[in-house]
Amino acid sequence: MDGMQQEIIEEGEFKYISDGEGPVLLILHGLFGALSNFKDVFDRFRNDYKVVIPMMPIYDLPVQDTHVKSLADFIHRFVQFKQFDEVNLLGNSLGGHVALVFTLNYPEKVHSMILTGSSGLYENAMGGSFPRREDYEFIKQKVAFTFYDPETATKELVDEVFEIVNNKDKLIRILALAKSAIRHNMGEDLHKMNVPVCLIWGKNDQITPPDVADEFHKLLPQSDLYWIDKCGHAPMMERPLEFNDILEPWMSKLFKKEA
Repeated sequence: MDGMQQEIIEEGEFKYISDGEGPVLLILHGLFGALSNFKDVFDRFRNDYKVVIPMMPIYDLPVQDTHVKSLADFIHRFVQFKQFDEVNLLGNSLGGHVALVFTLNYPEKVHSMILTGSSGLYENAMGGSFPRREDYEFIKQKVAFTFYDPETATKELVDEVFEIVNNKDKLIRILALAKSAIRHNMGEDLHKMNVPVCLIWGKNDQITPPDVADEFHKLLPQSDLYWIDKCGHAPMMERPLEFNDILEPWMSKLFKKEA
């Protein structure tokens, strides 16, 4: 676990982990996304890139400001604060959606985007509500639905989600964000995002199904689409080796072209 034993750095309103030198790979986690979801990506890429994972203030925003755009603005403040010139954004699920809104609003700051199981077009969300949030088995099934192999939903992961949805303040914000993500469809805007995009999708993603990836591929002017078989909504967790084996050459090629 050496890589993720990173100290969480706190500066101003920001908390993040960071390691490595080189082009900035800025990772945006999803709605229930712990930083550890990206452990394998972090460990592999910090050798050649400056890998930075900010903690998004999902539970700290006033409820009326809990939407995708305010998270994109938060990331913009972070990028300004760190004085990053251009970033390569990697987003999963809601994090992908934040990456899209950020790219639309601050195109000069984005060098490339990597989207995996991203919302922004269509998603089969957590059912919109948690009528049975006290029911541990029910939450366990919901978490398992994220993956192709339900075993990926470790007890630790289920406990984490269970704790979040049983905390009323957190739940209100989770539902506000989920609703804002569904309302905020990016379909009309994708043609404006003229940056290299790498789409890495689980063939068995039930939350943002494969046709979502096809649609992103069709609408984003410079996109490459890669599939991972027997894989659900979070490829970097469920199939980290395959995920990194796709992303590493894609990134290298991108930077070689410019060298």
